[in-house]
Amino acid sequence: MPELPEIETLVRSLRPLLIGNRIITVWFSGQPLRFPLVPDDFDRWVISQEIHAVDRRGKYLIIRLQNQAALVLHLGMSGRLSVVPAAAEIEKHTHVIFDLLNNRQMRYRDPRRFGLVEVVAPASLADYVRFAHLGVEPLSAAFTAEYLLSLRGRQSIKSRLMDAGFVVGVGNIYANEALFHAGVSPIRPVHSIDKAEAERIVQAVCKVLRDAIRRGGTTLNDFRSAEGEPGFFQLELSVYGRHEQPCLACGTAIKKITLAGRSTFYCPRCQK
Repeated sequence: MPELPEIETLVRSLRPLLIGNRIITVWFSGQPLRFPLVPDDFDRWVISQEIHAVDRRGKYLIIRLQNQAALVLHLGMSGRLSVVPAAAEIEKHTHVIFDLLNNRQMRYRDPRRFGLVEVVAPASLADYVRFAHLGVEPLSAAFTAEYLLSLRGRQSIKSRLMDAGFVVGVGNIYANEALFHAGVSPIRPVHSIDKAEAERIVQAVCKVLRDAIRRGGTTLNDFRSAEGEPGFFQLELSVYGRHEQPCLACGTAIKKITLAGRSTFYCPRCQK
């Protein structure tokens, strides 16, 4: 599933292609996504509108329109958003096509149909129901050691980092990598983490996310930028997917366990 670095990469690749362009028509496949696909007011707020900005909230993509309405998209498990020439062959599982002014199209493709495409009326984004449960942005000033430790408990530190209601977009790959660089075991309960360790975790999360954005995200399966380019952060992974391979720091075999239903990789020597 695309996480914060992948969505941020997508946002940055979409901006030069979309800002200042205009949506002429919209085509729908008729197949439902995670939520009903075509709200009654979709055309009213979208058709003939110029695109003014492309932003992100957590893993949600926000396309802001001239009339102050906004398109909100989520890629789910396998979604992909691309901007291509209108004459390009339409791939299977394409569910939404936005015709743009310059004979190009923005296409939303989603084989598993776990994503969403919705429109939010002008001045309603602040109250948008999908954002109500989201925690702080990990690259914002609000993500601090004090915040990380603000909800003490027996929840594992890895599960805390992956809780979107607490901090958004970190995801499984990046939680594994950040805890390795912080030298903290993923199975440690939050109440056992001291202030110095929390500081290291926050710094590691920020560094890993920024490095992943710099490398265009992680492409293990489906992720591509708006222009079809894969990410390359998978070439820099220190522990994720490296079960029984030697730790890059000490040579100890990387251990794999299942934690809260997710594959978890760590070095039993480097991470305490």
